[in-house]
Amino acid sequence: MTRCVGRNNVSKNRTEDGRRNFSGIKIAVYRKALPGRVSQEKLAEMLQLEGLDCDKYTIKKIENGSRAVTDIELKIFAKFFHTTADDLLHEK
Repeated sequence: MTRCVGRNNVSKNRTEDGRRNFSGIKIAVYRKALPGRVSQEKLAEMLQLEGLDCDKYTIKKIENGSRAVTDIELKIFAKFFHTTADDLLHEK
């Protein structure tokens, strides 16, 4: 479930725990499960080869929930981790 919090008539969707995405937790889990202790910086480099324009700060913000994830990004993450977007969106 999401809630809208806003100021000056500007709404920002967030999860119940205040995150800006549902997928960041799962993305972190999948990254940490990759062989060779893949850092956020290394993941960003790998994703750039898949066509995603990102850096280690983008990955950090996605994983900690302070940045939203677009549908385009979600599709690339799912393909990279050999899973589905639906899987990334579910917490468990």
